[in-house]
Amino acid sequence: MARGRIAYLNARLLDPASGLDAPGALLVDDGKIADFGPHLFRDGAPSVREVVDCQGHCLAPGLVDMRVHLREPGEEYLESIDGLGDAALAGGVTEAACLPNTHPPIDDVPVVEFIARRAREAKKVKLTCYGALTRGLAGTEITEIGLLQQAGAIAFTDGDKATANAKLLARAMKYAASFDAMIVQHPEEPSLAEGGLVNRGELASRLGLSAIPPEAEVIMVERDLRLAAMSDARLHFAHVTTAPAIAAIAEARARGQRVTCDTAPHYFALNETAIGDYRTYAKVSPPLRSEEDRRAVVQGLAEGVIDAVASDHAPHDQDSKRLPFAQASFGVIGVETLLPLTLELYHNRHLSLLEALALVTERPASLLRLPAGRLKKGAPADLVIFDPDKPWRIQEENLASQAKNTAFDLRPVQGHALLTVVDGRRVYCAPDGPFA
Repeated sequence: MARGRIAYLNARLLDPASGLDAPGALLVDDGKIADFGPHLFRDGAPSVREVVDCQGHCLAPGLVDMRVHLREPGEEYLESIDGLGDAALAGGVTEAACLPNTHPPIDDVPVVEFIARRAREAKKVKLTCYGALTRGLAGTEITEIGLLQQAGAIAFTDGDKATANAKLLARAMKYAASFDAMIVQHPEEPSLAEGGLVNRGELASRLGLSAIPPEAEVIMVERDLRLAAMSDARLHFAHVTTAPAIAAIAEARARGQRVTCDTAPHYFALNETAIGDYRTYAKVSPPLRSEEDRRAVVQGLAEGVIDAVASDHAPHDQDSKRLPFAQASFGVIGVETLLPLTLELYHNRHLSLLEALALVTERPASLLRLPAGRLKKGAPADLVIFDPDKPWRIQEENLASQAKNTAFDLRPVQGHALLTVVDGRRVYCAPDGPFA
C-alpha cells in the first residue's frame, strides 16, 4: 500500500473558488491533495493507507479566519497558541491570521519568527500574523514594513486601534504601496468614539451608557479612502458595521480603488438589543448597531461589497467581562462558531451554500494572498468535513476555547464541523460525530 495515501469517498465536494458542488471523492498523498472530483475512484479505490467514508457530508477547504486576537506572547492565561488551535480546529478553521496586539506587539522581526515557531511546535491550526503598522501600536512611528513582510507578516495594522494621524497614515500607505502590502484599518474616528460604550440611539439613552455615533465609522472610512487614493495603496477595512460606510466602500471600488472590507458574525447575526440589561458579553468594538445597519451588513455580503467574514475572536477571562458595563473589556470569542454563524446566511436564504462558504475560505485567503481556502491539486490537504444542517445549541461551557466570552450562548444554530484535517493529519473529530 502506498504510504500516506488517504481516500475520502462518498463526499459532497464543495470548492467556492471553482464553483464545484458535486458528489465525489478526494485523494490525499503525503499531506497534499493528489486528486479530487466527481469521477475519482468510480472504478474502485486505489491502494491506500486509509479510506474515509464521508457518508454524504460536505468536504470543503478548511476555513481561513482572517482576524483573531492572539494572547501569546504576554497573556497566555487568556488563551495560548495551543488553546487557540483547539478552538479553531473544533470550528473547522485550519488557518488563522492573528493581530499584532500581543505583548510585546508584533512590530519587530523576532516576534513574527516567535509566533511562526510556536505555531509549528503546536502542530494545530496554521498561524500567520499581521505586522504592526506603527511601533508599539502607538500611532507615532511607522514600522519596518519591508522587513516585516519579508519575515512573513501578511498585512499591516494597529489592530483594534485606528491610525488617527492622517499625515502618518498617508506616509505609511505610500511606504506599503512600494511593497504592494495591504494596510488594514479599524474604521472608527478616535475622538468621536472616545469614552463610548455602545451604539448611539434609544437603547444607549435608556441604559444611560455613553454612545459611539455611527458617523465615527463612515468619517474614518471616507478619510482613509482619500488618503489611499494618493498612493494607490491596498486598503482593507476590518469589521464594517454601518450602511453609510458600506456605501462609501462600494463607491470607491466603482472608481477603481483597491479597497476591500470584512465584517464579523456578530454584526450580521445580532443588533444592539443583544446588550439587553447591561450584558457585557455583547460589548464589542465597534459596537453592535441598529437593526437597519445589521440588515445593511447582510445586504453588503449578498451584493459582494463585503469581501469576507472574520471571527474577530477576542478572548477575555471572567474577571475582565463580569464587571460593570463601563469597566468590562470589549470583545467576544468566535473562531469556534464562525462556521455555523456564517451558515445562517445560507439557511436564511441570503446566500447560496458556496457563496457563504467563500466568505470564510477562498475570499479571505485571496485577500491575504495565502495558499489556502481552495481545493487544488498539489495544495496542502487542509480540509473540513461538516454537516451544514446539523442542529445544535452554542453553550459556553462546551466551547474548546480557554475563554468563554461568547455573545451567542444558548443560541440555536445549524452546521457543525465533524472532522478537521491539516496537512493530511486528523487534528479534530467531533466527539458525537461519525468519525470519532
